[in-house]
Amino acid sequence: MNNITKHIIVLGLAFTLVGILSLEGLAQGDIINDVKEAIKTGSSKETAKFFNQNVDVTLDGEMQSYSKTQAEFVMKDFFKNNPPTSFTIVHQGASKGGLPYAIGQYISNKQTYRVWVRIKNSDGKYLIHEISFIKE
Repeated sequence: MNNITKHIIVLGLAFTLVGILSLEGLAQGDIINDVKEAIKTGSSKETAKFFNQNVDVTLDGEMQSYSKTQAEFVMKDFFKNNPPTSFTIVHQGASKGGLPYAIGQYISNKQTYRVWVRIKNSDGKYLIHEISFIKE
């Protein structure tokens, strides 16, 4: 194998790796945008589509672990008592370990909340494993 062939193979592998990493970044961004839209509408059903099988939910400083179904009911109650007037993502990024997260501001007619959403890759899908609504 000559040097030109080796360089072509190395370049091909590099482009493939960059493509894979770009798709992963897009997948992370997509879930954050999808979650934002679900929360913005106050839909527990839509939000729960992005829940992992077990989810840590923090409301008013109280953190509880729930099954996906239980967490949906908890969010339904929260949205009913605090219907959204707006929800925006203030910041998004990834932890040192590469786990995506988003920080948002949720405003209802009663209260303003800082929202933290932490996401993990579970069996090839990015899903919420923790969501917090903390009064500002």
